[in-house]
Amino acid sequence: MLDVRDLETCYGLSQVLFGVSLRIEAGQVATLLGRNGMGKTTTVRSIMGMTPCKSGSIAFDERPLAGLPSYRIAQAGIGLVPEGRQIFPNLTVRENLVATAANRRNEKNPWTLDRVFDLFSNLRNRANNYGNQLSGGEQQMLAIGRALMTNPRLLILDEATEGLAPLIRLEIYRSVERLKAAGLSILVIDKDVKALIRVADVHYMLEKGRVVWTGSSAELAANEDVQHRYLGV
Repeated sequence: MLDVRDLETCYGLSQVLFGVSLRIEAGQVATLLGRNGMGKTTTVRSIMGMTPCKSGSIAFDERPLAGLPSYRIAQAGIGLVPEGRQIFPNLTVRENLVATAANRRNEKNPWTLDRVFDLFSNLRNRANNYGNQLSGGEQQMLAIGRALMTNPRLLILDEATEGLAPLIRLEIYRSVERLKAAGLSILVIDKDVKALIRVADVHYMLEKGRVVWTGSSAELAANEDVQHRYLGV
């Protein structure tokens, strides 16, 4: 579904990505792992057209994405939950969700307010509250729901549970498991390796803008040296 090959991205004269390649198949959950500053968010920004790549290719359903504006990439079927959530603080929960609603591929069972509220019951109870009245966990649920309302085929979660309480992190990962069971492809960036091993199919480890290791959850769980080398503090 998503095929990224030999991606190189710069900020001005500073090169951040050096030949990053990754693939996500339909219905698959993949992760981008690595310490802070290793290029994970830049990879996401390059995929979404927010930081244009210097070279390499990005294809979604065999359609080239490199060079397209971000809104066209979103319309192609990629939904982004950005780092920092970036919900609209002066809109209600309901308005945040309705603002992005679209079913461009005429899905038979599209995401609606009720489906999002079924996934995150907290949001149903807070439907008329403004974005800036929500807790951090509720804002993250809203950011995920907002992306789902675009009816994406691929969902990208950048720092999926950063700064959230353990119970909220658990609820977020339960929702990821439900979305995976429904057939949605997902790319996750997070630091909760144990949770990611439970839910993901394949992992890509970044070090200084390069993919230095890739493997299955079973391989990552069995390889403590890789975890310590690339994720340890």
